[in-house]
Amino acid sequence: MSLGVAIPFWLDRPDEEAVEIARAADRAGIDTVWVGEMASFDAFALATAIGLRTERVRVKVGPLAVGVRSPVAIALGVSSVATLTGRAVDVALGASSPAIVSGWHDRPWSGLAGQMQESVLALRALLDGERIDRGFKLRRPQTEASITVAAFGPRMTRVGARFADEVVLNLVAPEHLAIVRAGIDAEAASAGRPAPGLAVWVPGALDPGEQARAQLAGQLAVYLGAPGYGELFAGLGFGDLVDRARAGSARAELAGAVPSSLLEQIGALGDSGQIAARVAAYHAAGADHVAIVPSTAEDPAGVRLLDAMMQLDPAART
Repeated sequence: MSLGVAIPFWLDRPDEEAVEIARAADRAGIDTVWVGEMASFDAFALATAIGLRTERVRVKVGPLAVGVRSPVAIALGVSSVATLTGRAVDVALGASSPAIVSGWHDRPWSGLAGQMQESVLALRALLDGERIDRGFKLRRPQTEASITVAAFGPRMTRVGARFADEVVLNLVAPEHLAIVRAGIDAEAASAGRPAPGLAVWVPGALDPGEQARAQLAGQLAVYLGAPGYGELFAGLGFGDLVDRARAGSARAELAGAVPSSLLEQIGALGDSGQIAARVAAYHAAGADHVAIVPSTAEDPAGVRLLDAMMQLDPAART
């Protein structure tokens, strides 16, 4: 099993900390840095900065919303980062949310499973150096680049199982991960192909205090009402929080209502032994890759947490 770090988007931290987190991961020997996109940096610009300021960590850009960027735009981005940094680059695609796709970008948030399938197939062809229908062809193909699909719900999971190199889940308990793993394996077998890898993003904090827990709760509050996530949290027994989020409660109010028990079900919190146990639990549930989303409220750039991750028993990471 490989270990990664997903760059967080903490509203209470400087945007520039993203690069420092990647550098800390690189120094610690973490395998992969996931570079997503929210309201701070363009993902490809940030990935380029990280690639130029680290030595060995592999960069995975995304998940990027397929409703916002075309396959050509994504392929150009991957090729640009790889060429400018001299580093192999992977890419992840996702549905994002109605608030971002429709609200921010004024693009329709519908028919996403079909759009995802088309995007994965077109992007794979482009990265392999093929010319697509309208004549575009990458000048610098990226045949080593893998494609990950962020999956929530059966239709998007089916697309990932049938067409992607990897499927990634976010904010899930190990028990849910195990169910998804079984479904992916079965779907891939029915399509006559090897099952893709399975990755999971896990919020993490080493010896978290009040500030770290508040930071994690504040970010979790953003997801409470989102499609897919809300159903997941309701299944864990927090349907009242989901109802409040979907009824329009303020994020600050929701964050204050997020109990530690919810954070602990979908996160890796505690001392180094507890962190190791949680990573092992996700591994046992079927994860091939665990990417920690580090809290930095009390641990700037997540340095202590990332160092602790690399102290895990090597046998538990293979």
